Amino acid sequence: MADTQRTVTVRIEGRVQGVYYRAWTEQTARSLGLDGWVRNRADGSVEAVFSGPTDKVDAMLRACADGPPDAKVTRVMIADEGGSAPSGFKVLATDNW
Repeated sequence: MADTQRTVTVRIEGRVQGVYYRAWTEQTARSLGLDGWVRNRADGSVEAVFSGPTDKVDAMLRACADGPPDAKVTRVMIADEGGSAPSGFKVLATDNW
């Protein structure tokens, strides 16, 4: 049933650092039962991988467009689709490239 699973890598832009976005993402992804990770990027955006049932990944993508109350999301872009993610969901260190 590979067509019922989806893995996406996304970049979220706007005011998404310093507003609890990573912790909110971790909590929301875990509540949806998704695997993956989230991290800040040096350019001020947030990068995340979400993997799980297609409907749950789609729900997470919709939620990311709003984020936590203090965030001001201007763009959620799917940078890559496919592959897999390690089991569980975690916050990673900032990507400095």
